[in-house]
Formats: sequence, structure tokens, C-alpha cells
Amino acid sequence: PVFTFNAVEIKVQPSVKVKNGAPMSIVCHADISKSTDFQLKHNFTVFKDGKLVFMTVSDKGDAQYEIPMARSSDTGDYECTVEAGRKKKSSNSLHVWVTGMTKPILTAEKKEVLEGDVVKLRCELPEEVPPLYFFFRKIKMNSTPKEKHVFEPYRNFSVVEFSVEEGDNILQFDCFGRRTVKLEFENSEHSNKTLVTVREPFIKPTLSAKPSNNITEGDRIQFECSTVVARMRDIEIILQKNKTILNSVRDEKILKYSAVATLEDSGEYLCKVEQGRASKTTKLNIDVSELFPKPILAASMNKLDENKELTLSCSISGFRKANFSILRKNSNGDIWLKNSRNLTMRVNVNDTGSYICKAEVKGIVKESKPVRINVYAPVSKPTLSVIGGLPEVVLGKPLRLICRSVTGTPPITFTFYKGNEVKKIVINDTYATFLDENIRQNDKRGYKCDARNNHSSGVKTSNVLNITVIVPIRNASLGSIPYGEVEHGSETAFLCSVKEGSWPILFRIFRKTDHEVLLFEKSENADRVMWRKEAMNRQDTGTYYCMASNRANVDVKSHPITISVILASWQKGVIAAFVLIPIAGAVGGLWWFLWKKKK
Repeated sequence: PVFTFNAVEIKVQPSVKVKNGAPMSIVCHADISKSTDFQLKHNFTVFKDGKLVFMTVSDKGDAQYEIPMARSSDTGDYECTVEAGRKKKSSNSLHVWVTGMTKPILTAEKKEVLEGDVVKLRCELPEEVPPLYFFFRKIKMNSTPKEKHVFEPYRNFSVVEFSVEEGDNILQFDCFGRRTVKLEFENSEHSNKTLVTVREPFIKPTLSAKPSNNITEGDRIQFECSTVVARMRDIEIILQKNKTILNSVRDEKILKYSAVATLEDSGEYLCKVEQGRASKTTKLNIDVSELFPKPILAASMNKLDENKELTLSCSISGFRKANFSILRKNSNGDIWLKNSRNLTMRVNVNDTGSYICKAEVKGIVKESKPVRINVYAPVSKPTLSVIGGLPEVVLGKPLRLICRSVTGTPPITFTFYKGNEVKKIVINDTYATFLDENIRQNDKRGYKCDARNNHSSGVKTSNVLNITVIVPIRNASLGSIPYGEVEHGSETAFLCSVKEGSWPILFRIFRKTDHEVLLFEKSENADRVMWRKEAMNRQDTGTYYCMASNRANVDVKSHPITISVILASWQKGVIAAFVLIPIAGAVGGLWWFLWKKKK
């Protein structure tokens, strides 16, 4: 017998969307063609999300997987495979969605708790398959529920904790679950509500102040904070002002704290009672009236010369009976000067600083604002000089000057002059610098500087500083007499000159052969120099040049000239005589020989 699979089909009854709890059937149908009518056994296998869930053998072409009560865990992709006579064929995948989740079960670890405790809750979806989302709610009368959510990838329950806060009395909790199906969210219904009763471990504290909330500086104020507790163990009472802890007690029901009141003690006080996680607070406002205003320190002068008299006076507006003291501020602690409202002293520069006065009434001490006193020593006559050198400058270079006063209380104001023109004003401690970049060759104006401070002696002026302007060498040249060819043994005059340059000028003449040879060197207060070389010889043939320099420290080199030493006239005559006499003798001998032969 011959057969073949035409198709394998899968379908769900009543539909691909089934309500939770309803019956559901997965039907698998095999469409087979046979050559003759014969019996064929079929092996039916049903898979859900790739896992085997049903298997049967039948000689019919259909098989049915019955689910009496569908649950959300039955949601998934189903596929049917039929095997017969060594042949196998599978259906397409079919997605089945069982809508609606089971109702979650919520349990609380405790039904009665204290403020500050935690309520531990467990929410379970017994028939659901993770991953799942769990949402817990804490419900309180006349307030918005607080919610927490947890993602559980591997289990069908979750556990959370809610803290019990001050003011919680009767609490209700519930939960619900959520899952995702084909990128869609589906929520379960809410669980049963679980009731939790809250008891107070202690009552809200009472905070009082004696003699009253409104007191005057210098009075003693006493705070008392108390509570009623269920058990004394680990109870703590704390008194605070502006987050600063003033006092605290442990394992007691009453806290007491007292102090002499000052203006700074005005404000809000907070009493806090803590036990475990529970905490309750009470606030109280205190208003402290001023007993007397801050003292005022006045000075006869704020800026004065050394050896002058200074008077400091301390007073309180509308108030005379007080204990006064005058002090000088110091980083290592204020320096006491006198227990009095007045202080007179002759000052020196070391008395510069800030002064205060203090006033004390009924144990309350108040301090004045500081008064700054500056004592000045006169400036000395300033000195003006060139930074790092002589009173001279190279033309084209900047001139750097420094003005300095050896003594004098800073700040000192320095003023620079070029001639009678103010060029710069600088305020510094002991010196100031000035840069003049506009130097001219024929500028004859001298420099000076002034120095002054707040001393009454006024301005001190330096001596006038005259500056020499050094003009650099320009265009050196070298000439000779005779020029070019010089007879052996004769004298040659070399002239080295410059077009411009400040005197004295250092002139040097060199001959260059295989190496440079210094022939002549001389410093002159002139723009040229002449050097005479007597008895020139063949070794003096070569290239000559001169170099000129002055205090500008720039060497200027001339163009080279070439000197050739040739024979003198008498040397040429001697050479000619030695050459011509033999020639004449030879000619005469030849003539005599020819004449005699002819004869």
C-alpha cells in the first residue's frame, strides 16, 4: 500500500481566545491520500512552546487534546506532529491566548504592629507561570495609596515590606499581578484586602519652656520634653535647634535642658522621641527680647601718621550701665587692651589692625563691629635705576626702569615721568617698574619718579636719571690705498669706516686665507680708523675685511676686498737684465759667426 501526507492541520475549540476556567480542545487533523483502502496507525504529538504536552495513537485521521479548565498558563504557541509508516509531518504553529489571570492570594506576616515596625507581605499567583509583575498597595484612610512593584522572572510569588509610619493606625493592603502576552499587558484582579492594626509605642512628646515662650536676654530658660511609652527599652529623647542637638537622654521619659538666653536662642526648637524605627516630634517657637543693643566702637581717626594720638570710644545706644573692654583682633585670639569704654594711645605702624569693644550686662556679652585702624610711616626718597645694568639703552630696545622706596607703609603710589610728562602710575608695596618702548636717538629727556602714601608728609621725588642712547653700528666698509694690486715691499693703507654708530667703536681688520687672521684692532671715538701696513710681500696676498662693534654688542662686517702683491719695478729690471744680456750675446755671436764665414 502507498500513502502520502497532504497536510497536517491544528485548530482550537471554541476559539484561539479562551476565557480563564472555560474548557478548551486542541484538535489535530491529518489529511492523507492512500492507493487502496487500508488501515494506518497515526502517532499524534502536541507541543506547547516547544514542550511535549500530549501524545496518542489512533487509526483515525483526527486526535483531540482536551483541557477541561483553561488557565493563563495554557497560553502559548501550539504545534501538532503526525507520524505514520516512517513518514512524519507537522502543522503550522497556532497561538492560543487564555484571557484573564487567577486572583492572587495576599498574606501578611503580622496582623498587629507598632509604629516604626515593618509589615511583610506575600503575594502569590498559584496557577500562573513566570515571568510576572507584582503590584502591592498600602491603603490608608483619606490618603493616596502607596504602591510598590516587583518583577519576578523565575517564581510566581513575591515578598515586600512596608514601613509603618507615625499616624498610621488601621492599614489595608492588597496586590495584583501582571503578565505580557505578545507585547500586550494583562492584569489580574485585585487580591483580598488584608487588614493590619497599628499600635503606638509611645505618644507624641510635649515640649514646654519656663518661665514662658517670650523671655529677655540674660534670663534663664528651661526646656522640658516628655512622653508616655509602652516599654522603656531603647527609648531616646532628643532636643534640637536648627539641626543642632542641644541635649538627649536614653531610657528615660523626660528630658530637661536650661541655658542663659541670648538673642541667638530665638527660633524653633524640636523635641524628637525615637524607639527603633518609630519617631515622633513636637516643635516650639521661642522669642528672646533684646536686653541691650550691640556696642559701637568709634575712632578719632581711621588713618593717621605714626607717633600721632588715637582715641577709641565704646558706647551703647540708650544704655550706659555696662562693663566695657577694648581689644585688638588677632588670628591667634583677641588681644585685651583695657577694661574701659575709652582708650587713648600714641600709635606706631605695628598698631595697624582691627579693634573691637565688648559690653557685658547680666552675664550677656556683646561685641561691636570691628574698626580698621591704619598707621602710616612716611615713604623714603625713592631711587630710580635701570633694571640689571648701566643707565643706557640700545636704540630700538625697550628700557626697563625700577623705582624703589626703602621705607614707607604700603600701599605706595609710584608715578613715572619722562621729562615733565607722566608716563605711568603704579600702586604697590615697596617698588614699581616701568617699560619705555619708545626710545629715540636724540631724546634728551631725563626720567624721574614720585612716591607717596597716606602719610601727611606728601610726595617724595627721586633724582633725575639721564639715559644714554646707544646707536648700533650700521654699514661697515673697508678700502685700501693702493687698491687691488700692490707692489712688493711697498706700503698699503687700510681704511675701515662705518656710516652710523655711537662712540667708542672697536675696529678690527682680518685677512682670510685658509683661516681668519686678526691683523689690527683699535677702539676709536671716531667713525673710521686707518691702518698702515709697511713692506707688503707675497704672503700678504689674500682677502681682507673689517668688523666694527660698540656697546650695542652687534658685530657689523664689511664687504671683503682682494689684495694681490706684485713684483716691484727694480725687480722687473733685474729680471729683464738677466734675460736680455744672454739673448744679446747669442745674437752677437751668431752675427760674428756668419760674418766670418762669409769673409
